[in-house]
Amino acid sequence: MDDKTVKAILFDLDNTLIETSRAGAVAIQKTSEFLKTTLGLDDKTTSSICDKFKHKLFHESFDPAAGRSIDDVRVGHWEESIQETLGGSLTPSLAAQCYTLWKSSRLELLSLSPQICDLLKNLRRRYKLLLLTNGEAQTQKEKVDAVRCEEFFDAVVIGGEHPEQKPYVSIFTLCFQKLEVEAQDCVMVGDSLDTDIQGGFNARMQATVWISSAGGAVPDGSVKPDYTIPTVLDLPQVLDQLK
Repeated sequence: MDDKTVKAILFDLDNTLIETSRAGAVAIQKTSEFLKTTLGLDDKTTSSICDKFKHKLFHESFDPAAGRSIDDVRVGHWEESIQETLGGSLTPSLAAQCYTLWKSSRLELLSLSPQICDLLKNLRRRYKLLLLTNGEAQTQKEKVDAVRCEEFFDAVVIGGEHPEQKPYVSIFTLCFQKLEVEAQDCVMVGDSLDTDIQGGFNARMQATVWISSAGGAVPDGSVKPDYTIPTVLDLPQVLDQLK
């Protein structure tokens, strides 16, 4: 690996800087309780509805050109999940209520911890910082706004606003251009081997840092990160090694 001085750091957002999975789990639980109370359902039935929603969300394919907003699509996920589980017709507003509760609950729980805010402030004194997040544009903008993180970065790039997202080289090239740096000047930090680490490798960045909160090993056949840490708060120790 080249020992060039690091000039810039690219950060992922979800489950790297903010605990999106935890917030999502709490939001699902709140929506489950709402369904249980509203429809008089048992735990098994509400769990089935929520599991179907999570499956649809995970496998979601959104096309802005189709004329539906991401909100419309996700209301549809809830509507289909309820109908597939219960059968018959349902009150049209129920799916919209579920979506609004899930979405608002998740956003309310998202935040940058004081420790991470301090980390970003300190890093920005020495490095250019860029936030690079995959996902549908409206959804990711709402997260960025909710956690008020733009002030910590020199630039924010949302994958859904561009033709290709991580791990494609094109979006990394855009980031390097925004920061006026070369790939070898940069470090990529993120929790996804498939998008963050693979993308950093594809773009030939100086180093990749995998956030593995569960402490698991890199799966066979996966790209190997240069460094693995349990939390982004340990990043300064990695940067010290790259000096």
